[in-house]
Amino acid sequence: MTDKPTPSSSGLDLQPGAAFAETDRQAVYQAIATRRDVRGEFLPDPIDDATLARILTAAHHAPSVGLSQPWDFILVRSPRTRQKIAEIFADANEQAASLFPEQKQAQYKALKLEGIATAPLNVCVTSDPTRGGPVVLGATHMRDTDLFSTVCAIQNFWLAARAEGIGVGWVSILDPARVKVALGIPDHIRLVGYLCVGHVRGFFGRPELEQRGWRTRTPLGELIHDEFWGTPADAVSQALACTELASNG
Repeated sequence: MTDKPTPSSSGLDLQPGAAFAETDRQAVYQAIATRRDVRGEFLPDPIDDATLARILTAAHHAPSVGLSQPWDFILVRSPRTRQKIAEIFADANEQAASLFPEQKQAQYKALKLEGIATAPLNVCVTSDPTRGGPVVLGATHMRDTDLFSTVCAIQNFWLAARAEGIGVGWVSILDPARVKVALGIPDHIRLVGYLCVGHVRGFFGRPELEQRGWRTRTPLGELIHDEFWGTPADAVSQALACTELASNG
């Protein structure tokens, strides 16, 4: 088998589509299986620019509808700015706690839900719904595809960071309007993710919320339907019993 690009029927180059080598394939699955939402394990050591550049490049290689590439990344290192965001989180977190049933509130308040001040780097990821122009290929009937694309970029960022031994925590308990003011984000830009990023003491073997008893992972077989909603996919469910990622996470 040749590893040279071959012309397609349209005359465009095609790259080889063979499966990765076993070790490469397992490395991909390992990054997926051991990725964690990091909160309280950050170290103060800064991330070197070369590593950060690789992670951001991975994010920028995410798929986007109509090749619109709607994402931007705001790198936030200033302790003063991070403290402003931490205060926005604190206000939102107090409001959020009150929304849970009384028996859950104490458990909620005991959770560490952000690392804004302790992570040496925060990354605010935004989406520009106008970037692809007034009509975006693929977005004519699903108007939030810019958000979907940006989330793909965040996932790429997260997996690449894990491969580099860098932890990431996604903070969603924030008032987007206040964050946009704090970071000077234009009105039409949408805030999608606020990430805490840094070296860590270690990664949890299983998701932290699962270990702390907040929720457990739903068996995948319960979420797969065959042809129509509610029809079990028995053959795939049987195969799942023999399939494990690189960790139980």
